[in-house]
Amino acid sequence: MTTRKQIIFPKYDKVLGQMGENIKMARKRRKLTMIQVAERADIARSTLYLIELGNSSVAMGAYFNVLRVLGLQDDFLKLAADDILGRKLQDIELL
Repeated sequence: MTTRKQIIFPKYDKVLGQMGENIKMARKRRKLTMIQVAERADIARSTLYLIELGNSSVAMGAYFNVLRVLGLQDDFLKLAADDILGRKLQDIELL
């Protein structure tokens, strides 16, 4: 089985980059080193480096474990929580 690389448009690649930067700043605010976070998240330091770059090839589970180490695991629940477009489409069907 071969793994296919996901194609991310440049506009959205910037969003991932900002997310990585946010994770990096959260780590620094907590005065944690990359080694500490990587060990606690049970990932390689090189994987944490890619996460802090917002790399799209890193598994979502690794992102989650880093957020857990930083005490930000509830941020995952905010993903798609307010589905404005979905609600509008649902309302159109109700008419």
